[in-house]
Amino acid sequence: MAQLTMREALNQALKEEMTRDPNVFILGEEVGAYQGAYKITQGLLAQFGEWRVRDTPIAEEAMMMTFNFSLLALDMIVNHAAKYRYMSGGQIRCPMVMRGPSGAATQVAAQHSQGFESWYAHIPGLVVVMPSTPKDAKGLLKSAIRDDNPVIFMENEILYNLKGEVPEEEFHIPLGLGDIKRAGKDVTLVAWSRSVITSLAAAKTLADEGVEAEVVDPRTLRPLDEDIIFESVRKTGRCVVVEEGWRYAGFGSEIADRVQRECFDSLDAPVLRVTAADVPMPYAKTLEKAYLPQPERIVEAAHQVLYRS
Repeated sequence: MAQLTMREALNQALKEEMTRDPNVFILGEEVGAYQGAYKITQGLLAQFGEWRVRDTPIAEEAMMMTFNFSLLALDMIVNHAAKYRYMSGGQIRCPMVMRGPSGAATQVAAQHSQGFESWYAHIPGLVVVMPSTPKDAKGLLKSAIRDDNPVIFMENEILYNLKGEVPEEEFHIPLGLGDIKRAGKDVTLVAWSRSVITSLAAAKTLADEGVEAEVVDPRTLRPLDEDIIFESVRKTGRCVVVEEGWRYAGFGSEIADRVQRECFDSLDAPVLRVTAADVPMPYAKTLEKAYLPQPERIVEAAHQVLYRS
């Protein structure tokens, strides 16, 4: 196993897939000469040339760079890319990956700290991926590039420097397959992207209290690996869903709905959600912390479903 940052793991995935398939190319703002705003495309222009690594104008009306500004492209994504395969009876494929940073960063305020995963997961025809570890980022990106459907690949920029073990041999992680990030028997914490890291911190605190929390990472929100969530909830009898998105119409409500319908007889408490505050992201550091889910809030929610004061 190699120790890589998520940034390095994503770079490796792009390099390996471009080497494997000469039809793979990259379009984006600053992806070429500047090697990416977050250096994800470092070295790719030199290795593959400008025909396969193409810089585009910095104009979100034409080309997105982060998911905060992908809303300007919603017509092309939702009404075209997501529907080609359905409207052509499967004759037209749209093997496209839209990847970039999404969600909360560090003091970049309201317009650069939004999570739109629930928006995209709402659309039939799209695949939505949100990795939480370097290994997952690499394995899932390789699968996304090989997929014949348009894939929304959302990366949390705070995780770009997160280090973790990544296999050195060829591997990929199938889309739609979740993962148990921490085994437990008392309460299930369902989380994705950076919320997985926050949930693992909460699980450590709970373990010190004698509570073993299981952390389930769906990794892909659409299609969703229901089985791994249901199996965990049927074992623990309790579920807390954690997300950095807003509570109102957030993706966590979809998971809570499915769990309460399919695992009702196994539940010993209502499904609870821990989310961001229902306001735009503030700039001040103290307010930013108050806005986002924190381990303490997850622990408090776990106490509630465990009926602990």
